[in-house]
Formats: sequence, structure tokens, C-alpha cells
Amino acid sequence: MRFEKWQALGNDYVIVEEGNLDFELNPGRIELLCDQHFGIGSDGILLLAKSADPEVVADLRIFNPDGSEAELSGNGAREAILYLLGNGWTDEATFTVMTASGPVVPTIRPDGTCAVEMGRASTESPDFPSGSPDGVGTVSAGGRDWEFRHVSIGNPQCAIEVGSELEDLDLGEIGPDIENSGLFPNRTNVSFYRTSGSRVRARIFERAVGETLSSGTGASGAAVAAHLGGAPSDLTVELDGGELTVEIGPDLGVTLTGWAKPVFRGELSSETVEALLSIKE
Repeated sequence: MRFEKWQALGNDYVIVEEGNLDFELNPGRIELLCDQHFGIGSDGILLLAKSADPEVVADLRIFNPDGSEAELSGNGAREAILYLLGNGWTDEATFTVMTASGPVVPTIRPDGTCAVEMGRASTESPDFPSGSPDGVGTVSAGGRDWEFRHVSIGNPQCAIEVGSELEDLDLGEIGPDIENSGLFPNRTNVSFYRTSGSRVRARIFERAVGETLSSGTGASGAAVAAHLGGAPSDLTVELDGGELTVEIGPDLGVTLTGWAKPVFRGELSSETVEALLSIKE
């Protein structure tokens, strides 16, 4: 199996073309591939396949390190998009990639960054079935109640404005209870943030991953929540791994801009392939 490993603000994925796979990606195999000691080590797997739609450059499936499938990843999509451009799938600056949450449309900018039209955010979705139209709710974790805003941006986001205490929060203690709260039947990603003018500082607890250096959809969810709370429509989101730009349209259409870079490419050893083939589910 040939692969490339990419990262965007420290959020790293293994990218595999479907034609290079000698086996099905079941949850156990995904877990092994993502393991930093026994596998390649990554925050997930990006699987690219040729699309039956001539208007779509590729179909993209995104897998979490626990083997579950994610609807969308802003950083992962950007890594896959720049991989497609660099590996001859397209030579266009603007094209379409299909994900489980629907099409995303990137534009490669002259400076090498990638602006991705992520679709329209919403504060109502089946991922928060008891929620009000504005997405505002309260969830208990770490011995206290947290007011949040649910934002669906291809996947579920729980955005919590916390102000000056942001850097002192123990996300490893608080995050799991929120991620797995009964309010969210499909679990949720969690972003804790504070706002200062056109800047949002956010820390992310990612579903099935834990605290992470960066998340594109997490940054988008925090930015939309901040905007709905009175922040401007064009925001810079500062994450532990770096900065992303989020532009929010009047209909909550979200454009996410940032970079992604290759780390290395390689091929699995025959011993690792044998270990993967022995995992049946």
C-alpha cells in the first residue's frame, strides 16, 4: 500500500488512493494504521477514489483513528485537495470534491493556500435533536454546566465561549463528557473559544480523537458561533497549531482558508500488510 502523510497546522492524515489498497479499510485496520507505535501514526485516514460524476474530481472518505467514519474535516479536505493537485488528478485552480456531507469546492490561491467552500452552517440538525432553532443549549461536564451553541458544518460542533479561562481548561477532563452527552446522538466535536474583535482563539476537542492542535471544522464552528454572538463575518481563528481564516456569508455559508503540506510518502512493509490482513473487523 502506497501512501502519503500530510499535515495542516499539526492535524495529520494518511492519504491513500483506493487503487493502491490491497484490502478493505475496516475499523481495526484503520486503528492500526493510525497507531503511532505500530502503524504510520496519524489523526485519521483520507481515502480518495475516482468519481462516477465527470464534474467531480474525486470522492473523499474520511476515517477517524478509532475506525469510525467522519462526515467532513476541514483540514483533511484541504490536505486531500492539495494532494489531488500535486498528484495529477487535476490542474484546475477550482474544482469539486465529494464528501459524505456533500460537495466541497476549493480554490487554490497564488500563495499556495487553499480556500474551501465548506457549505452552509446551521444551528439546527439531527445531531442535536432536542435543540432550539438558535442551537443554544446547556451541557454538564467537569462538575459544572456549560452554555453552548450547536453548529452543524458537515459534522456536529458544540461551541462554548469561555473567555479568559480558556488556556486553563483541562480539555481531557471536560471534553469526553460533552462529546458523549446524550444530547448528541452521534457524539459531537467541541470547541472552547474566546473572541477579541475579528480574532477568535479556540481550543478543540475532536470527536474520536481528543484534544487536537487544529481542526478546520472546529475552527469553522467556533467562528460561526462567535459571529452569531456579534463578531464580524471575516474572522481569523487562532488554534494551537496555527491560524485559519473563516469567512461567513449572510446565509452562513462558510469559506475556510489555510495551508496543508506533505510530510512524507512511503509504502507499507509486507509484515505490516500481513498484520492488517489478519484483522477481520
